[in-house]
Amino acid sequence: MIQATFTDRKVMAELVAKMLWEIKAVHFNASQPYKFASGMASPVYIDCRKLLSFPRVRSTVMDFAASVVLRDAGFEQFDCIAGGETAGIPFAALLADRLSLPMIYVRKQPKGHGRNAQIEGNMPEGSRVLVIEDLTTAGGSMFKFIDAVRDAGGVVDHGIALFYYGIFDEGALRFADGKVKLHYIATWRDVLAVANEQKLFDQDTLNEVEAFLDAPLAWSGRNGGISSL
Repeated sequence: MIQATFTDRKVMAELVAKMLWEIKAVHFNASQPYKFASGMASPVYIDCRKLLSFPRVRSTVMDFAASVVLRDAGFEQFDCIAGGETAGIPFAALLADRLSLPMIYVRKQPKGHGRNAQIEGNMPEGSRVLVIEDLTTAGGSMFKFIDAVRDAGGVVDHGIALFYYGIFDEGALRFADGKVKLHYIATWRDVLAVANEQKLFDQDTLNEVEAFLDAPLAWSGRNGGISSL
């Protein structure tokens, strides 16, 4: 049964940002930057998997996700929801339940035995599939799943991330080139706005985070990380 309510987008973004701070899923540390697998240095870090451990927060975020999809994509635009291994799988199940749709999941690579399947579940040829991830930085991992669904005969015109970095030009270009409309609820700008409003950090830290969001690779290069992708 669909329970989504059409909450204002700005309100949803602010509330999700507040919830992420409350459950300690987001972190700022400008003096000891986080290092990512890509080699980038960052003063911000997020773990959306923590949402799963807080039922009231989880339920609200998924209601918002359903609301975003219905309002911005439509009511009868999808035949199933696909979650990417591993973080996207539980969120795909939750969203599929809210939208009363079947669910499948996509492996990072074929499993190498049996049917050698990469898509798990029932996806008839030509199915219109919404791919969901917990977060996307610049769309690279999401497109691995999108490409797998397309290769298996599915149609993917939309993707949704509960959280979108929203700071890399490469991300917008990747979705545009791949002909996929990305839907999302909150970004780092929303998280920073709440941190500023609630004075969660000293001003120097907040200024450094803003500098990173304005020019992430330049900030990374100044702080021991890569300066180009």
